[in-house]
Amino acid sequence: MGSDVLPLAAAAKFLQRSAGRLLAPRAVAEPPVWLFGQRDEVHRRPLGVVGIIGTWNYPIFLNGVQILQALTAGNGVLWKPSEFGPTSAAVLHRLLINSAFPADLIQVLPSVRDAGPRLVESDIDHLVFTGSSAVGKRIAVRLAERLIPSTLELSGVDAMFVLKDADIGLAARAACFGVSLNRGQTCLAVRRIFIDRQVLDAWVAAMRPLLEAVGDLEVVSDLQAEQAREMIADAKAAGGTAIGTVRNDGRMITPHVFLNGNPSLRICREECFAPLAVVLPFDNLEGALAMEAQCGYALGASVFTAERQLGDEIAARLRVGSVSINDLIAPIAHPSTPFGGQGTSGWGVTQGAEGLRAMSHPQTVTRRIGNWRPHFDRPTPSLGKLLGGLLRISHGRWWWSRRKKAGA
Repeated sequence: MGSDVLPLAAAAKFLQRSAGRLLAPRAVAEPPVWLFGQRDEVHRRPLGVVGIIGTWNYPIFLNGVQILQALTAGNGVLWKPSEFGPTSAAVLHRLLINSAFPADLIQVLPSVRDAGPRLVESDIDHLVFTGSSAVGKRIAVRLAERLIPSTLELSGVDAMFVLKDADIGLAARAACFGVSLNRGQTCLAVRRIFIDRQVLDAWVAAMRPLLEAVGDLEVVSDLQAEQAREMIADAKAAGGTAIGTVRNDGRMITPHVFLNGNPSLRICREECFAPLAVVLPFDNLEGALAMEAQCGYALGASVFTAERQLGDEIAARLRVGSVSINDLIAPIAHPSTPFGGQGTSGWGVTQGAEGLRAMSHPQTVTRRIGNWRPHFDRPTPSLGKLLGGLLRISHGRWWWSRRKKAGA
């Protein structure tokens, strides 16, 4: 209810209330003097057919928002659900049809892996893909060959900053939530925890019982479990020690939060879908920001501090798509805000006004009145003087100098 159904309902209400205004034609005022008599409007036109390759970790919310944005902007949708979520896909499709969307505007492909590449090769006008960065790169290359635009919602290796003035209890609860939510199978999951060394011991003491209480978590696939084991081994080989008692057996994994970490660890450099994170202590904030910048992923981040201005300053220096101050992950579901990443985390946004407009393209419509069209005629010296005078009057440094030069 909290991670799928309520956020999707909020997104639907946002579109119901705001889409007409956001997609309405926009009159462009005050044309330049040399375009006298011209009236312009910018219209938002549908892209055509939007292909959507969906995800399984939040199958109702993430797929539903993308489909609703595309349909509301006037497009048809060709949707390939994840092979791990066919039942959720059937439910969501039924809800959309029961909501009076024309059935022929929402075509659902089989929930099988092979359907994804077929969708990429099909006659679409835009593609929205949610998934791994490795697959996203291959899709981007293939689409670029055909000049088909895309929105790539790829993975993150999100950073969490705990400053010395932070509420330590709150920061510990947030980190436990950020590591274990949905069994670690969240693109915005906390992977890198930068903590001021002055409060490290207090934070670890608060974190230990929280992690112990979580217990075993089962990831969806054997591939995820194997990658997690490799990352755990990498962290241990580098001298990392996990907080509390940890276990991993098959697809069952307890949350692993490693102390004594460094930015070269695989957990800090590679995406994963398991409850894993690394603690990176820092003595000064500049050093922490330098360590954070070593990672190519730039989806989300969080900052825990009592000083609002400092939190805002840190947010301005992070190139991620979303920053939460004294919270994490949950604020991203606000239906009016855009969601998307930078760098290895992809490009483009879904959700909010920006996500809706991304499902359309701008078209400028111009109307002229009267018959004065000097640009249709052969250039003359007098026309050149007229244009030169317009340039000086319109763009001179000061009004009095523009007037003087125009008179000259």
